[in-house]
Amino acid sequence: MTNDAKAIPAATHGASGEIAIPGDKSISHRSVMFSALGSTPVHITNFLHAADCMSTADCMEALGAKVVFQKEDELTVTGNGLHGFREPASFLDAGNSGTTLRLLMGLLAPQPFFTAFTGDASLHKRPMGRVAKPLRSMGATIYGREGGTKLPLAIVPAEGQLHAISYDSPVASAQVKSAILLAGLYADGVTTVTEPFRSRDHTENMLKAFGVQLDIGEKSVSLHPPKELTAPASIEVPGDISSAAYWIVLASILEGSDLLLQNVGINPTRTGILDVMKDMGADIAVENVRMSGGEAAADLRVRVAKLQGTEFGAEIMPRLIDEIPVIAVAAMFAEGDTVITGAGELRVKETDRLQAIYDQYNKVAPGSIELLEDGLIIHGGRPRQDATCFSYDDHRIAMSLAILGHAGSGIHIENADCIAISYPTFYDTLAGL
Repeated sequence: MTNDAKAIPAATHGASGEIAIPGDKSISHRSVMFSALGSTPVHITNFLHAADCMSTADCMEALGAKVVFQKEDELTVTGNGLHGFREPASFLDAGNSGTTLRLLMGLLAPQPFFTAFTGDASLHKRPMGRVAKPLRSMGATIYGREGGTKLPLAIVPAEGQLHAISYDSPVASAQVKSAILLAGLYADGVTTVTEPFRSRDHTENMLKAFGVQLDIGEKSVSLHPPKELTAPASIEVPGDISSAAYWIVLASILEGSDLLLQNVGINPTRTGILDVMKDMGADIAVENVRMSGGEAAADLRVRVAKLQGTEFGAEIMPRLIDEIPVIAVAAMFAEGDTVITGAGELRVKETDRLQAIYDQYNKVAPGSIELLEDGLIIHGGRPRQDATCFSYDDHRIAMSLAILGHAGSGIHIENADCIAISYPTFYDTLAGL
């Protein structure tokens, strides 16, 4: 094993107790970024102090915002107004965070100064053309490798104000939609984005909290450019359902389990995993529903259940794309086959997640996974064994492998420390169960 390999033992009893879910990664990004667009202090609590979100915080500081941490998960951000960004002194480093890079491309495309972006080796491989194309149609000037579609990227001042557009996105992507809407804050009219399916709407929710006028339809959103943003005094970030997903699956498949997951965000554009797991027969009770930071949140009680295979595809994918690796683990413990289609987006994440699932999960339960061009066929109930698996430096693959091994016969995960990207305390929480 490599130096940062992790041995996960097989469970000797069910998972029980309570887990406080760390702050939502998507909302944490936006809380800092949008607060930097205001001109009054915003106090942010339950912020996810993980590598991706810290990349956003560092970039906003480089653009002139004041970012002060009171605790790891609590900070105050003070911006200089909608038109108060300053030219960064060096490259803006997005690290491993596609959210940071794509949203900042939209936010900085209208600015009257030069910006250059970089990131880690993984982010240099990820496609940015789907964001650059609509921004260019608004008048932005973007340069980079492979026709301006990959890092390093540079944005030079546009000739005049960006133009408002009505954009029919070929993909349902919250990052693409958000980049266009953020550019639309500075455009010369109403900017509209229409998607084939509705993607997660954290950007819309937070823009409304900052006083921006939006017209929201079933699959479209239109933004009216404001003169300034009115920042709220505080934002409480709900727990991340993508982080809760690992415990939802573990408690569902491990005999004797009964877990209470506290303060989980249940935004309807993010709860596809609850729908799929319940369709498989999971025992999930939604309790204590409330509003947290402008988003719905609840406690989830999850008990072990006998799962059945299921089928789902493109229409639900925007609501659970990040949870596919751990849903695949649940499917391996279910009775019968699970068929997943419409998941081609997983091939351009931190790694090719479909290929990673096929290559690594089959080491644990040979013959369990069939690979499709845009999905997977998972044969449940195959015998499982201890194995040494590789994470590809992908946090979601690493955590899903940990759940697979813990509920099975144990596992050794190479390059296991990449979980710091989104859930630094994951292994400690797993050990504490």
